[in-house]
Amino acid sequence: MGDEEKRNRAITARRQHLKSVMLQIAATEQEKEKARRETEKHNYLSEHCPPLHIPGSMAEVQELCKQLHAKIDAAEEEKYDMEVKVQKSSKELEDMNQKLFDLRGKFKRPPLRRVRMSADAMLKALLGSKHKVCMDLRANLKQVKKEDTEKERDLRDVGDWRKNIEEKSGMEGRKKMFESES
Repeated sequence: MGDEEKRNRAITARRQHLKSVMLQIAATEQEKEKARRETEKHNYLSEHCPPLHIPGSMAEVQELCKQLHAKIDAAEEEKYDMEVKVQKSSKELEDMNQKLFDLRGKFKRPPLRRVRMSADAMLKALLGSKHKVCMDLRANLKQVKKEDTEKERDLRDVGDWRKNIEEKSGMEGRKKMFESES
């Protein structure tokens, strides 16, 4: 066990040493990257932004302000033009998408509910107060007279079977049955 413990300690110490060396290398690389970014920033600013020298007299300061305002106005005009172009292109894009959906027929259809309305109510809803036509279909049907056949007359003469049953139901009906038997 002694040899194995020493070996484990040596491996752990070696890992710790390698870890610390890697951290030192990473820290130096980070410092170099930071310095490189700083020089790039300085070079960019010196190239694109010339040093500002403030003149001593009031007329020169006013002239400088006028120049700066002219540059600002030019930048604002360019910004406005770009915004108008973006709005125009987005509107065209929306129109094209709408046409595409119309052509495909895959626009979202709203769920329809079943409405129970009479024909009169529907016409009144569509036409408003102009509605004068009555759509009572039953009133417009022709009435047909039935001819009495012999079978129907026989059935009517026999009577309704329900009346017979109602008479016999209950205690009174049973009494009648017994009375009629005796």
